[in-house]
Amino acid sequence: MAGPLLLRSLLSASTRKSFSSHLVRLPCLSRGFSAGPASAAATATTDLNACLDPSRLRNVAVIAHVDHGKTTLMDRLLRQCGADIPHERAMDSISLERERGITIASKVTSISWKENELNMVDTPGHADFGGEVERVVGMVEGAVLVVDAGEGPLAQTKFVLAKALNYGLRPILLLNKVDRPAVSEERCNEVESLVFDLFANLGATEEQLDFPVLYASAKEGWASSTFTKDPPAGTKNMSQLLDAIVRHVPLPNANLDGPFQMLVSMMEKDFYLGRILTGRVSSGIVHVGDKIHGLRSKESGIEKIEEGKVVKLMKKKGTNMVLIDSAGAGDIISMAGLASPSIGHTVANTEVLTALPTVVLDPPTISMTFGVNDSPLAGRDGTHLTGGKIGDRLMAEAETNLAINVLPGLSDSFEVQGRGELQLGILIENMRREGFELSISPPQVMYKTENGQKLEPVEEVTIEVNDEHVGLVMEALSHRRAEVADMGPVAGNVGRTRLSLTCPSRGLVGYRSVFSSDTRGTGFMHRAFLMYEKYRGSLGNVRKGVLVSMGYGTITAYALMSLEARGTLFVTPGMETYDGMIVGEHSRDTDLDVNPVRSKELTNIRAASKDENVKLSPPRLVCHCLPVKLLGFISSKFVSSFIDWLLKHITLHFIARDNVSFLSM
Repeated sequence: MAGPLLLRSLLSASTRKSFSSHLVRLPCLSRGFSAGPASAAATATTDLNACLDPSRLRNVAVIAHVDHGKTTLMDRLLRQCGADIPHERAMDSISLERERGITIASKVTSISWKENELNMVDTPGHADFGGEVERVVGMVEGAVLVVDAGEGPLAQTKFVLAKALNYGLRPILLLNKVDRPAVSEERCNEVESLVFDLFANLGATEEQLDFPVLYASAKEGWASSTFTKDPPAGTKNMSQLLDAIVRHVPLPNANLDGPFQMLVSMMEKDFYLGRILTGRVSSGIVHVGDKIHGLRSKESGIEKIEEGKVVKLMKKKGTNMVLIDSAGAGDIISMAGLASPSIGHTVANTEVLTALPTVVLDPPTISMTFGVNDSPLAGRDGTHLTGGKIGDRLMAEAETNLAINVLPGLSDSFEVQGRGELQLGILIENMRREGFELSISPPQVMYKTENGQKLEPVEEVTIEVNDEHVGLVMEALSHRRAEVADMGPVAGNVGRTRLSLTCPSRGLVGYRSVFSSDTRGTGFMHRAFLMYEKYRGSLGNVRKGVLVSMGYGTITAYALMSLEARGTLFVTPGMETYDGMIVGEHSRDTDLDVNPVRSKELTNIRAASKDENVKLSPPRLVCHCLPVKLLGFISSKFVSSFIDWLLKHITLHFIARDNVSFLSM
């Protein structure tokens, strides 16, 4: 039962539907989950000589801060090389990626340019998904660092650049969005100097400091080696960037004469082919039908995982997956045929008994406990309710996402460790959409103790707000033990201020929604893990009070009418509630017990006046990002809090004092 259960839990019905429709349109295999035999889905093969010539290969990762135009740039590169793109943001294949406008998982594709094969790796820009960057930078020999010419390098630019420099990559600097009116040549020179200083601070070598610089507008689809806002019609394309990649990215260090070895960097599951393992071929040549085995390093030595043969060899071409007969050293390919190896393991010929070095990831900084939903409203909406199914789903997630650790706990509970609240919020939302009901505990920061001193994770925070909101933001962060490192005006934006701070991770839990409210939606905040530092002391009063239900039954409009003056409601008449369920946000810092099920007492005495017309303000509707927003309501004095919600076509989230439950629609 474990195998089919893992496959079922990994995909929601909506995901399967989207992949099925994608396969109908394409004559070759989808990168995701196929709906039928591979031989019926794809017949395309690539030229054997092209696969085995390392001098025609370039492996490049595209790295950037969030919203600096990385995914749009990938779209333009695919179109430049003749790929058929069904929609914008073609590399964002996950539904949550398209909804949120961010990249969550790394993806690999290849494009052809002037007889060269460019293997492009699209990476996330958010620090919470840094594990996706860490596990793929070892597959490439070069990187394109995309920086917004108006904003300059930010916190997560530093994070992704540090990973690239640690692996010895020599990035190509691409200043994007130069078509904006506020961007001038002087501003581009200033940003280039800031990036150079960032390289130097991160310990870049002399060769890495001599990086080429290009200017681009990914939105308009052009790149130039010199500053311009409107290139000539004949050069209004991405050819100069592609030429720079071919010219500056080193050739892969490939040994075609050695035995076949490949380090698995990505893994997917296919209902027909089983596990699809993706990685860069370190040495040798592999053909369909070759005998291979999986290896992993342990403290006791090299362990053999499984032996089998190559059933299918595949390679991503544009947005399609095509079949190939063979692949050589230096190329990035996908293969099927083994059922046990996963990310970090080595796939090699049967005569090879040495495993390749594994990727070292940064440790997790935050943890939450996932368990069975034991709410009074449990079992009404979801289909996966038991601890066994929840555990199988979490173990499957940990197998494909190395940045998440899952530790079994007591009584069908599991401790899930991750990089941040956004990463865990994405996992919770995916499980909710797949039909899981679960309870979660408040997020806990993972402390360290060195030399008898308590250490806590500290993050680097970059904030840009209007001048009138600076005082409010700094006051709120002072209660969260933040320390200001730098403060100054934003170049090219009158009336805007940029703050650079360091703040404990525990102080930032739930702050993003407060920040959006304080700045009236005009500010932006980015954060990235910095280091472990000495414990900064307890936080101030950073949690708002809540309205807690003291009744059980159906919520009435009569009761809510008198509760509106107490704060912001999360519920509507007709919804079910129980004792301890949070139904709103209190206008003060204290919690307040309320009775939302109270009804009007009827008598047999005729009233001269007519009944009062009940008019309620709309409740606070919460979008798919609520699992992150609600973390700010959970107080450390509560062991956990329930979240029960379901309203047709609208997802509402509520908290109660016992557990935090995310129920499926």
